[in-house]
Amino acid sequence: MKKKRVLLLCGGGGPEHDISIISAKYIEAILSEIPELDLSIKELELAPEKEDLFQALQGPDFIIPCIHGPPGETGDVQAFLDLLKIPYLGAGPEASRICFNKITTKLWSESLNIPVTPYQGLETKNMDVAYDIFDKWGKVFIKPASQGSSIGCALVENRDQLESAIDEAFKYSPQILLEKVIEGRELEVAVYEMGGKIVATDPGEIILKRAKDAFYTYKEKYDDTSKVTTHTKAQALDNKTIEDLKNLSIRIFKGLGIRHLSRVDFFLTSDGQIYLNEINTFPGMTPISMFPKMLQARGDTFKDFLKEKINS
Repeated sequence: MKKKRVLLLCGGGGPEHDISIISAKYIEAILSEIPELDLSIKELELAPEKEDLFQALQGPDFIIPCIHGPPGETGDVQAFLDLLKIPYLGAGPEASRICFNKITTKLWSESLNIPVTPYQGLETKNMDVAYDIFDKWGKVFIKPASQGSSIGCALVENRDQLESAIDEAFKYSPQILLEKVIEGRELEVAVYEMGGKIVATDPGEIILKRAKDAFYTYKEKYDDTSKVTTHTKAQALDNKTIEDLKNLSIRIFKGLGIRHLSRVDFFLTSDGQIYLNEINTFPGMTPISMFPKMLQARGDTFKDFLKEKINS
């Protein structure tokens, strides 16, 4: 039987290049267990030689764009692959663009009646608006609208630090947002297509052990010294909250036109209020990442998931 040719794209040359390589190594290890595949790997930079990239894309039957951040989660790679009519893993270009921009994610989610964390978007450095929002909420998260892995994000609790945090966020995105700080639990749901159905896992949870860490930073996500604890099944959640989180996640997945896989992140307050935080259309696949672990906790395997998508 002829082997199916699979190309694993990774890197991308952006701020999340190194993490994309780590995820790709994990996926490579999984795919190496499938003997009927002919696997090749291509590491991209931000400005790859067009001829080299075009040549690399001529042979594969299926492509896995394991590129966190630009140009993988922004829809750029997906639009190119659609033009070439090459099947690939993950969301298409439109859903990728919507979900990678935190402002458009919130706007679309609000249109679906999904509760989102209160926010104010800025397309220019408008300090009058920024100070008004800070004074209203007392403290805020500053985030680049189009960036992942908490890069460029800051928790601002002192008014004097607001401008420098905004300047830093604008280095990574032409739009930023000021987000109200929600005191609560950080919960994640893996949503994926398998066996012809869209399924959602029970919520997992991120728990920060270091008291000084006010949010889930890039270092805490990926550094070897991270003191984060993760549970593939969040503890002490009532059945209604679990079902609400799963149903909201599937509504988001369908409503935003996502396909194959995603990780949907929420905040849960002490009084039971649920707020959407963000959506990842190609979640991390490092050894400590939640997505493959939550699949396994539900009774599926990442290997079987990949096999199904490659052979569909």
